[in-house]
Amino acid sequence: MTVHKDAALATTSGVAGAAVPRPARSPLAVVRPGRGAEVIDLRGTRHTGKVAEMRFPAGDLVVVSGLPGSGKSTLMHRIVPVLDGRGAAVHRIDSQDVRVRWERGRLRRLPYGVYRPLVRAAHYLGLRRALRSGDSVVVHDCGTLAWVRRWIARSARRGGRGLHLVLLDVPPEVALSGQESRGRGVSGYAFARHRRAVGRLVGGAEAGRLPKGFASAVLLDRPAASALETVGFG
Repeated sequence: MTVHKDAALATTSGVAGAAVPRPARSPLAVVRPGRGAEVIDLRGTRHTGKVAEMRFPAGDLVVVSGLPGSGKSTLMHRIVPVLDGRGAAVHRIDSQDVRVRWERGRLRRLPYGVYRPLVRAAHYLGLRRALRSGDSVVVHDCGTLAWVRRWIARSARRGGRGLHLVLLDVPPEVALSGQESRGRGVSGYAFARHRRAVGRLVGGAEAGRLPKGFASAVLLDRPAASALETVGFG
């Protein structure tokens, strides 16, 4: 299995037979995980054509994983489109979205720990509906729940759909700062579990070993994640 340090394909447009000047800004670039490159490592990328888009086949499933505070939810909110290339829905499944809705609802006066089981149940019901829809799905993954990745892998296999992993690899201190900035953190014990779980995922991808059922993985550091503008399906 080959790990590609720079697997970007620059995209430009023009009229046949006519010389088209290049734009002043750096050309956008697209990576297509699972199409000839099982692992794409964009960490430390410094080429002029920053990777601006990840493109997957329509109907595929994408799992975004990383430490709490690494920027998974922020990235998903920023780059996941409403529709794919066919005009079908793209489902963004993030437990943080469910928590925010519940915090603004009737139970907002209660401590989160009281209704956390209800939030988790609502999250998994939403994931179940999305997986059964046949549409493109992007799922927030905390890294420690391997059974959720196995569930998604079974769904992908049954539906003949591709499954891809996007890993945000940021230093622990950056993730802790991210938790502080959003006013939500996890205990030291829980954070240590997350570090071990995400470390195994990153180490496996670096060695070309993907979780069972996954067709590809993309490794991102904070600059590479910030350069992304969209994830496309189609």
